[in-house]
Amino acid sequence: MTQPPETPSTPSARAEIVDTVRTIAVGITAAVLIQSVAYQPFTIPSASMEPGLLVGDYLVVSKSAYGWSRASLPFNPPLPSGRLFERLPKRGDVVVFRRPSTPQETWIKRVIGLPGDRVEVVGGQVIVNGAALPQRALGPGLDPDQPGRPVEQVEERQADGRTYITFDGGQGLEGDNRPAQIVPQGQLFVMGDNRDNSLDSRWSPDVGVGLLPVTNVIGKAEVVVASWKPGAALWKPWTWFNLRSGRLFRPID
Repeated sequence: MTQPPETPSTPSARAEIVDTVRTIAVGITAAVLIQSVAYQPFTIPSASMEPGLLVGDYLVVSKSAYGWSRASLPFNPPLPSGRLFERLPKRGDVVVFRRPSTPQETWIKRVIGLPGDRVEVVGGQVIVNGAALPQRALGPGLDPDQPGRPVEQVEERQADGRTYITFDGGQGLEGDNRPAQIVPQGQLFVMGDNRDNSLDSRWSPDVGVGLLPVTNVIGKAEVVVASWKPGAALWKPWTWFNLRSGRLFRPID
């Protein structure tokens, strides 16, 4: 007897749904693992790190740079404190962290003092362990976030030779003078580059950052992947390509 020709079987609707759900689950799991272990995106929400980082910059943060803590994980789960494979940041590194007083908030600042360092601010100049960080005046500029606000551009240099530009809003402002303090073990002293527009370790935790526990550090800010001009928003598709072209894939000093 002649057998009828075989026809390719077609998966049932249920099988297709299962495959689709499995693919989505794998994708979500991979994304969570990457964000938990390797890299995390971060968008600059404020002007405190100008002029190096602007509102609208989209960054990649390396979580492996300093090891992992509970702050590295989504939602900051209530795990024991401490870091796995801990490595301290270097002075001058730009770090993303959970604000100590409100861990649900993610902030970004530059590391100025490490555990055991003596840090003070005199007349707007940062002094670490008795040595002032060298500064070089670069002339006047304008705050990109507040165009009517005049600022002085100042290049600051770390002991290892790294340089970055800070903004100085003028003499006699509240953050220009801070008494010396010793950074305790397990903590960091951080500051924003926009020195007169940053609530950082110069301010108490209820106002700014205060001293930053190392365990609150999420990772090191590595590169600006893209940067959107003011007014761009996810719910405004016509603004999605409103990019600052000169800031694409820009390393962070």
